[in-house]
Amino acid sequence: MILSTERLLPDAHGYSRAAEILRDGGRVAFPTETVYGLGGDARNDRAVAGIFEAKGRPRFNPLIVHVDSAEAARAYVEWSEGAERLAGAFWPGPLTMVLPLKPGTRLSPLVTAELPTLAIRVPAHPVAQALLHTFGGPVAAPSANPSGRISPTSAAHVLAGLDGRIEAVLDGGTCDVGVESTILGLVDGPVLLRPGGIAVEEIEAVIGNRVARHTDGDAISAPGQLASHYAPGAIVRLNATTRQEGELLLGFGTVDCDLNLSPTGDLREAAANLFGHLHRLDAQGAKAIAVSPIPDTGLGQAINDRLRRAAAPRPGPAQP
Repeated sequence: MILSTERLLPDAHGYSRAAEILRDGGRVAFPTETVYGLGGDARNDRAVAGIFEAKGRPRFNPLIVHVDSAEAARAYVEWSEGAERLAGAFWPGPLTMVLPLKPGTRLSPLVTAELPTLAIRVPAHPVAQALLHTFGGPVAAPSANPSGRISPTSAAHVLAGLDGRIEAVLDGGTCDVGVESTILGLVDGPVLLRPGGIAVEEIEAVIGNRVARHTDGDAISAPGQLASHYAPGAIVRLNATTRQEGELLLGFGTVDCDLNLSPTGDLREAAANLFGHLHRLDAQGAKAIAVSPIPDTGLGQAINDRLRRAAAPRPGPAQP
């Protein structure tokens, strides 16, 4: 079924209409500080199933639930002293915590992929906050793009991939951070499940302990852990110092390239530009994209994680 996807403005009417769609079991894409999320009522099986359907997302891949405050988060997960410290330091913001799911939450089991844990966060973007306040409930939201493809950092990116598949997109401009939230597991000690908008070094400074790292051989326990993910249509080659025939070069630092993530070598700027630049190169019809080396420190860890998954062998196109 082809839908007429509404493009809503971040005003009183837009928030009211978006909340109405969510209450009716529909899907609304909305901006966070990281990327655009595809939201549905986390308590509604039909709404959550609709998210998986629109994205072509495998159902063994859990979703992040977005709420408007740490107080709201405590209603859904078993809270801990570590969670309290991290929430105080990083919420609202680009940190997702994976904690034991409280019994009797009424969340759809599709959200957790039947796992005993829940990935939850409090976004900082004012449009996301206003939507969550207006809706008044938990919103499950993976990135608002076809599964496995480049994450969207603008409403135009959302519509390029999901127009006609979802009910609405709330247009809040371009996302500032540009890569998804950092996901931290807090069940068996702190474990970095996905690098993201907050560097692991910042987390370690707050908790006073080293954070263990998830490896791709481990079972999927959080979103963003599929080996092939965040991919453009083009083949991606990493750590390139020159172009090969037929390639477009995505640069970093002082380099002759087709697009530059950050001419000055600023990792924060590079993270903010990553998905937008991949979208632009894809739109140019690139068959192959070469990417300059990126330092694997701080936000560079998140950038390199996304690039490795974009360059990984692909299982085939997502099915609608």
